Formats: sequence, C-alpha cells, structure tokens
Amino acid sequence: MRRHRARYYLAAGAVVAVGAMVGTGFAVQSAFAAQNDRIAETTAIADATNLDVEQLSSHGGILAARAVKTAKDTLQAASDTITAANGKADAAVLGTQVATLGHYELLAPERVFELSAQTAATTEQVKGQIAEFDRVAAEQAAAAAAAQAAAEAAAAASAGSSGSSGSRPAAPANPSEAQAIARELMASMYGWGDDQFGCLVELWNHESGWRTNAGNQSSGAYGIPQALPGSKMAAYGDDWETNPATQIKWGLSYISGRYGTPCGAWDSFNAQGWY
Repeated sequence: MRRHRARYYLAAGAVVAVGAMVGTGFAVQSAFAAQNDRIAETTAIADATNLDVEQLSSHGGILAARAVKTAKDTLQAASDTITAANGKADAAVLGTQVATLGHYELLAPERVFELSAQTAATTEQVKGQIAEFDRVAAEQAAAAAAAQAAAEAAAAASAGSSGSSGSRPAAPANPSEAQAIARELMASMYGWGDDQFGCLVELWNHESGWRTNAGNQSSGAYGIPQALPGSKMAAYGDDWETNPATQIKWGLSYISGRYGTPCGAWDSFNAQGWY
C-alpha cells in the first residue's frame, strides 16, 4: 500500500513538473515573440522614413551644400545688380543684405535660405528701378537727338537760303527807284547783299509789283510788302501810305523776324503761295 502511494506521488509530481515546464516554455516563447514584433515595428518605421544614422548625416550634408550654392548664386546676382545700379537706383538695402548673406558659412541652412530669398527679392526690385531709369534715359536721348537733327536741318536750310543759288533769282541790272532804296536799306540794316536782293525783287514783284499804293481788296493788304493791315507800317513812319522807304523798312523787318532772309521768304512763297 505504501508502495502504491509512493508511485502515485511520484507520478503526480512528474505531471506537475512537466506542466510547469510547459507553462514556462509558453511564457518564454510569448516574450520572444513580443520582442520580435517590437524589433520589426522599429525596422519598418526606420525603413519608411529612410532616416537612419548614416542617412541623417547624408541628408544634412546635402542640405548644407544646397544652402551654400543658393547663397553663392544669390550673392553673384545681387553684386552684379549693385554694380549696374551705380547712378541709376538706390541699392543701399541690397548692399546690407549682401553683407549679411556673405557670412553664409556661419549660418544654419534654414537661415541661409531665408536670407537668400530676401536678397533675391530686393535684387529684382533694384533691377526694376534700373530698367525704368534706362527707359527714361533712352526717351530723353531720342528726344535730344530729334531736337538736334531738327536744329541742324533748320541751320542748313537757313544757310542755304542765305547764300546764292542757281535756282534763285538774280538781282536786276537796272533796279527801279524803290528797288534801289531796298538794296541800300538791306545792306545798311541787315548786311544782305545782291544774292538776297534778287530774291527780294522777285518776292515783291509777285506781291505788289513794287507799287506803294498796291492794295488787295479781298484781304486788305497794302503797299510794296503787302502789310496786313497796311497801318502796321506806321511803326516806321506816318507816311507809310506813300513813302517807299517807310514801307520797305517795315517789309525788311517782317522778313528778318519771320524768315531770316529774303531768300527764306522767297522759298516759303514758292512752297505755299504766300509769305
């Protein structure tokens, strides 16, 4: 009986021991499984972000290199613009920004990108001011060139009208009394010679035939120079209605002030039919 009980207790103990070992195996296996799951999750996260230790270092190097290139390109464009702005635009603010960005090697990449953006924006503003200055200067230069060309053309026309020309009328060999008075007054009052005298003779031949009492009934013009009205000639004498010298003095003054010379008046007459 005692032997049977001993064998029973031994068997029971063996069962308990086996059960304990089996339970412990499950517990250990579960712990390993949980640890493996955590490792897998960590690996998945690292793979998903692609930012392990080496990759983080590489990423930082790329960012720094990009910052350096951006700073250099921005500084070059800004410096060129400052040079071009000399005397044309205010580049003081841009100069300050360039000085600050020039220390890019000491700055964080994020700060370099920020300063580069600000400097690039100011560069564009200064470029716009330079372009506007150049536009206005070009317009002024074109206007000055046009005025110069007009002045030269007028001077050439005046010089041409002052000199003798084969197409200009020659002075008469036997001028009338009034024409002789005109020749003398031309020389004494204005220094004009026979080259201008021929133009004057033809001009007033067409206007009045050199008659002191020539009148135009339609317009009211009167006298040798056909003053309109004739009373204007009173500035040179009360006898303006009959005295050829008085009429001629006024007529020469009118031609000098309006056309420069008798030949200038003659050219105008031929171009438009009046002077």
